[in-house]
Amino acid sequence: MTAPNPFQDPLRFRRRVPPCAIVIFGANGDLTKRKLIPALYRLAYDRRIPPGFFVVGNSRTAMSDDQFREKMRESLPKFLEDTPFDETLWNDFARNLSYVAGDLNDAACYARIGEKIANSENTLFYLSTQPSHYETVIEQIGAAGLAKGKGNGWRRIVVEKPFGHDLATARQLNAKLHEVFEEDKVYRIDHYLGKETVQNVMAFRFGNGIFEPLWNRRYINHVQITAAESIGVEGRGSYYQEAGALRDMIQNHLLQVMSTIAMEPPAVFEPDVVRDERAKVLRSIRRIKREEVPDYSVAGQYGPARIGTEEVPGFRQEPGVSPDSQTDTYSAVTVFVDNWRWADVPFYIRSGKRLPKRVTDIAIQFNAAPHSPFSTNGEEPLPTVRPNLLILRIQPEEGISLRFLSKQPGEGMQLRPVSMDFNYGTSFGARSPSAYETLLVDVMIGDATLYTRQDMVEASWAAVQPILDYRPEHKADFPNYAAGTWGPKASDEMLAKRGHVWRVP
Repeated sequence: MTAPNPFQDPLRFRRRVPPCAIVIFGANGDLTKRKLIPALYRLAYDRRIPPGFFVVGNSRTAMSDDQFREKMRESLPKFLEDTPFDETLWNDFARNLSYVAGDLNDAACYARIGEKIANSENTLFYLSTQPSHYETVIEQIGAAGLAKGKGNGWRRIVVEKPFGHDLATARQLNAKLHEVFEEDKVYRIDHYLGKETVQNVMAFRFGNGIFEPLWNRRYINHVQITAAESIGVEGRGSYYQEAGALRDMIQNHLLQVMSTIAMEPPAVFEPDVVRDERAKVLRSIRRIKREEVPDYSVAGQYGPARIGTEEVPGFRQEPGVSPDSQTDTYSAVTVFVDNWRWADVPFYIRSGKRLPKRVTDIAIQFNAAPHSPFSTNGEEPLPTVRPNLLILRIQPEEGISLRFLSKQPGEGMQLRPVSMDFNYGTSFGARSPSAYETLLVDVMIGDATLYTRQDMVEASWAAVQPILDYRPEHKADFPNYAAGTWGPKASDEMLAKRGHVWRVP
């Protein structure tokens, strides 16, 4: 593996990754070719993968080792993004890929996988299957005796979201996992937590002395977290119909992001200490009563529209979707964290498909100045408009922006908002590792800081469970927003009740 590396950053990649095997269940699916193999190839490009590393793919599809390698080879250049494809490096990398065909219910399949990893001291199992297969795979791993490491080695398991369908099924899955793996061997992956900007929230807050004193109810008016997608379900209608925006995005990704924003300063930057603080936030979320659900949440579903020159179908016209589906493609919630730091500060969280643009950001609006000494014409006081705003951009351009008021050049004291901007790409001159690169390295070295723990998962489900219980009993009048708009009118009304408006990213 001798490819040149123009992006090498020895300070970023200073952690030593031990030799290990990665067994990917569901290796014939999109996640493997779009995210996992490109991330592993990039780590090989950065010389982060040791010589003893190898991958064992599994799915029902019959393939030889060479056919599996060729399939990964065909898709890899499409998903490498900012990394060049190097044929020599690929040939070295591909020799470490192998494949075992077999049904997930067949004990013989696990016996063959066991033969492949028999000489591996460390093994990572990655559940990239349909969630309905998780319990089967966990049971079979345990029955085949694969959960015990060789010698002093380790066996760990990565579980992709969704982690359960509600609070009850999340608890059931946790119980099944603990029959085979101890909690410290279980890594529940949330790729949002691996994004550089989300990680930088902690550096921003706890590495700088000027922000933490302001990070509380006395100075912050409210927080908005937006995760918007401009695309629809993209052929995944049958899957998405069983999930929806509340389950698919808010319960896991965005509540975890919120907990990072709202957490108390950890005493030390260690996995359990950091996760303890995030868990405290999730447990402090105000539990709403069933009759309060309409005041605290809004569900939406996009309808057909013309966007530019394109006729866009509504969700109910998408392939695999029921014509009377009640699935939410947009969801917005108001969350209160009942502790001393955040009492009565609303956190507005929204996520939706077929919105005007693809963007994920966090907008922290500070309280307005209590009094403005400036005037517009020498008589009337200048109203305080557009209060200070701190924006943490997660995607597509990772960075931070701080908005404040400044005097315009010329006569008089005319104020206008200006911004100070920080952008990862221009500031550091180096690529940011993908979330999966970061998280795969973390699990291989045993760093669980960016992974969600059992109590965190269950606390986030408990926060949205009243909404999940309410919605099936109250049929919505869908569709209630046109594709290409910012969601249903009821979402704006939810904020207006508290004197706020959604910010347009």
